[in-house]
Amino acid sequence: MTSLWRAVLGSPAMPEEAAGVEFWSNPERTGWLTKQGEYIKTWRRRWFVLKLGKLLWFKDPVVTRASIPRGVIPVASCLTVKGAEDVLNRQFAFELSTPRETMYFIADSEKEKEEWINSIGRSIVQHSRSVTDEEVVDYDSTRAAAASPKQ
Repeated sequence: MTSLWRAVLGSPAMPEEAAGVEFWSNPERTGWLTKQGEYIKTWRRRWFVLKLGKLLWFKDPVVTRASIPRGVIPVASCLTVKGAEDVLNRQFAFELSTPRETMYFIADSEKEKEEWINSIGRSIVQHSRSVTDEEVVDYDSTRAAAASPKQ
């Protein structure tokens, strides 16, 4: 049964961030996590898939090509992933922070928590944006161009 909210808005669309990610095939990591809602701060158990720098979540663990993620976090936009038991006062809690927000999750065990933190951390490093050759400014040629008279 789809939620009333989704029924009112029509059928859900694929989140733009998930485009091109074959999340149903050979994910880097999958498993249940309890996630705090974005708008209504209740805790809900969701099936998470980490693949190609995207952390996606679903209501159901049966993920197929036809599945539509309930949400997507591009890990390249994340700054940190770390334990958060002391922040939430809940066992096996961890947080994932971006420049805009901090999201909280609860794993089923200490081992699961550590594995998620390690997997997400590795993915952040692998997919974080690095400076490309086009972005490197050649200051010597810039200075020379500024010094030469304009014609």
